[in-house]
Amino acid sequence: MVINFMCWPGTKLAWILALLLNLVITIKVYGQPPSGFISIDCGLRNSSSYNDSATGLRFDADAGFVQGGMRKQISQQFMAAAFNEQQKTLRSFPRGSRNCYTLPSTIDKKYLLRATFTYGNYDGLNKTLDGSLFLFGLHISVNSWATVNLTNWDPSEVVWNEVLTVAPSNSVSVCLVNFGSGVPFISSLELRPLEDTMYPFVNTSVSISLLGRTRYGNVTDFITRYPTDNYDRFWRSFSTLFPGMNLNTTNKVESLPGNNFFNIPSVIMQNALSVDMNYSGIIVSSTAHANLDTKSLQLLPIFHFAEINGSNPNRRFDIYSTGELLFSDFSPSRFQVDSMHQNGRFLRNPNASFLLKKTGSSTLPPLINAEELYWLVRMDNLTTDSEDVKYMIEAKNHYNLTRINWNGDPCSPREYSWEGLTCDYSKSNQNPRIVSVNLSASGLKGGLAVSFMNMVSLENLDLSHNNLTGAIPDYQLKSLKILNLSHNQLVGPIPDSILQRFQAGLLDLRLEGNPICSKVKDTYCSNKKKNIIQTMLITVTVPVVLVSLLVLMCIFWKLCWKGKSDHEDYAMYEEETSLHVDLRRFTYVELKLITNDFQSIIGKGGFGIVYHGKLENGDEVAIKVLMETSIAESTDFLPEVQTLSKVHHKNLVTLKGYCQNKKCLALIYDFMSRGNLQQLIRGGDDYSLNWEQRLHIALDAAQGLEYLHESCTPSIVHRDVKTPNILLDKNLVGIISDFGLSRAFNDAHTHISTVAAGTLGYLDPEYHATFQLTVKTDVYSFGIVLLEIITGQPLVLMEPQTFHLPNWVRHKIAMGNIHDIVDKRLLDQYDASSLQSVVDLAMNCVEHAAINRPTMTKVVSRLKELLPVVSTEKLSVSASTSSVNPMDAEIRRQFQLTISGVSNEEYSFRSGYTGGMSELIPLSGR
Repeated sequence: MVINFMCWPGTKLAWILALLLNLVITIKVYGQPPSGFISIDCGLRNSSSYNDSATGLRFDADAGFVQGGMRKQISQQFMAAAFNEQQKTLRSFPRGSRNCYTLPSTIDKKYLLRATFTYGNYDGLNKTLDGSLFLFGLHISVNSWATVNLTNWDPSEVVWNEVLTVAPSNSVSVCLVNFGSGVPFISSLELRPLEDTMYPFVNTSVSISLLGRTRYGNVTDFITRYPTDNYDRFWRSFSTLFPGMNLNTTNKVESLPGNNFFNIPSVIMQNALSVDMNYSGIIVSSTAHANLDTKSLQLLPIFHFAEINGSNPNRRFDIYSTGELLFSDFSPSRFQVDSMHQNGRFLRNPNASFLLKKTGSSTLPPLINAEELYWLVRMDNLTTDSEDVKYMIEAKNHYNLTRINWNGDPCSPREYSWEGLTCDYSKSNQNPRIVSVNLSASGLKGGLAVSFMNMVSLENLDLSHNNLTGAIPDYQLKSLKILNLSHNQLVGPIPDSILQRFQAGLLDLRLEGNPICSKVKDTYCSNKKKNIIQTMLITVTVPVVLVSLLVLMCIFWKLCWKGKSDHEDYAMYEEETSLHVDLRRFTYVELKLITNDFQSIIGKGGFGIVYHGKLENGDEVAIKVLMETSIAESTDFLPEVQTLSKVHHKNLVTLKGYCQNKKCLALIYDFMSRGNLQQLIRGGDDYSLNWEQRLHIALDAAQGLEYLHESCTPSIVHRDVKTPNILLDKNLVGIISDFGLSRAFNDAHTHISTVAAGTLGYLDPEYHATFQLTVKTDVYSFGIVLLEIITGQPLVLMEPQTFHLPNWVRHKIAMGNIHDIVDKRLLDQYDASSLQSVVDLAMNCVEHAAINRPTMTKVVSRLKELLPVVSTEKLSVSASTSSVNPMDAEIRRQFQLTISGVSNEEYSFRSGYTGGMSELIPLSGR
């Protein structure tokens, strides 16, 4: 006989709390909480603490643990259904992409963290039941923990998430991440310290999130927690009717000597569940929240057994996971805890089902006392160097900065780094370092923060255009290359160490616009940057040499003037009317100045020539210039200026300005030092992107397109998405460029009709055939880009016949192994399941029919799901795989029938506690 238990952790917690109030043990401990316990009632308006009526634990308001957000309470219609105080209030975060709670901790200590979420229609928008997606991310420290999915969720019910983790520093952050599909919020947050010896597989690289924790047998309390469990773990009870048999004992059940890995309370182990003697097995199946996909999870089961029946029982059984033998011929110890797990080995078990099967020599069927089931949360994203974090927080407090996104880790994850910071991620096995701080025009007041001088990796510090006063600290930083303190209220003296580095040409110092420059006349007080070495040489050069140099310069000038005489008159052809966009307009003369007379060419194409330049403030720019011969043929200039003047996103190129001259049109962009994606993925073997970097760039590009499609009104279709149009900054952040072909259309229309435009190979076949433009046109092109990222191959291949890249991928997969398509420079350093998922996503994007392609929002969501798995596959599993001894054919067949929900007899009973279903299914082959 097999008993199939379906547990629903995180669902119907309102039922749990209701019963808890009536069934909780009568002894309640009030007063100070246990050492290290932190219990936070999020959004609590009264700043005073209170003791929870069920546990006696003290709950505090969240004001001291978080910045930003809004305190709210659930609507009155749900107040009566709230069975504890924590579910009545919440804090929502309508602003910012990431908002974090910071809880004090001890570095390298293990903790249980629990977060709960009760919507309660607090905003009156009925978001959980209006048919739209309602989800947001949950991060533990700098790594993705879970997605809180409240889509189609009863607003009165509670979602809860629990994770066991190691504190990376003297604080633990819990961050809510806005996916653009509903405002993140949280009801309560709890931190519970664990013993260092507990859950030995949890470490700085591996955390585990709870899927289910159950105690079996005839138990009065529906939930067992603190103070019965010293660590305040939630144990949900489960018992059943015939043919299940509830066992219990009054004898103390203790852990085996030296086994303190789990510290299961004796009261939990004093009960167990078995089956009638006529049946041979138990299937334990944990069914997750309907919005959680267990197929993609890696599961870690922990079974807790103790023999509590009979004087000399003969009970032996095997334990299987979807047909694989985990433990063979196991016999539980009498009145002692046996906790069975595979040393932290995670399993692919999409049904979350496990079979306990009696062996042929056993006289008794299996039993089970308790079980825990977790899923893997990888912790591969490294936190910013702790010293850098410390000094940045000191500076933040010094200037009382309240930037909404300045919470959580400054550099990690990369897509949520603090505004104004540049971080160095080049050393993948080391913590990111802060190399640039830009707080220009940030309203800073008071003296200069000395914290910056302690940041040993800092290269660029820009505190210009503020109201800073006092003297300049002695910034003795050998790493510092640029110090911009211009346009403040600073007075002298200038420290000798700074002057020496400036005079040696090692430091670019900017002080113009400060009172100190009224007394000091030097190049650092001038708007014009001068080369000190050249100035010194000119000063000591004899008049004869000077005259000779001037003569040579005159000759050189005449030669250049002769070659560029046509261009000299361009200054006369400035358009009188501007484009009426909120962008700086450059003159032709200014273009000549910032490009050093068009000396440095960094790109060419049908659009014209791209030059490298430097603005007067030192910012590097790329200038796309269309000279007279190509102006007449250009139809892209105006659309690109109009588009880029309206859109602003971290993954879209920033247009600094434009030049509108009758004989010279130009666009001035931020300079991207790493070139474009096509150059990097097919530029040779001297540098190759790893798998994680490729997925990050893909996510960057997808987020840029999602912004154009979903956040712009009207929506914008790029129409020319391709790897050459995805630029990369020095941190390999992907930036979409070249908006000359972009078109906007109103949401009221499903498409607009245009002449097909774009790049052959990237062009949507449906658009090419019908001339009907939709946002799915960009999705197709992005799918091609994603295939290039995976394969490193060009759009068209010859081997020996001609293949378009998507067809080549289909052909390769059909002929053999999916690994045949992967860029060989990856050297097999990627996760196979991740690869399969990304290939599936790419092929879905390049479906011929637009209706079958996903939206960019779905693409972004999927890539975010894949990144935590991708970024940590370097981790090796400590335990080797157990050998698989197959069950006999009949048992295997019926086991598969059971876990798929098919039974061959009608023994079905429903549990009334959680809305799940408990089934009793007979199994032959005793």
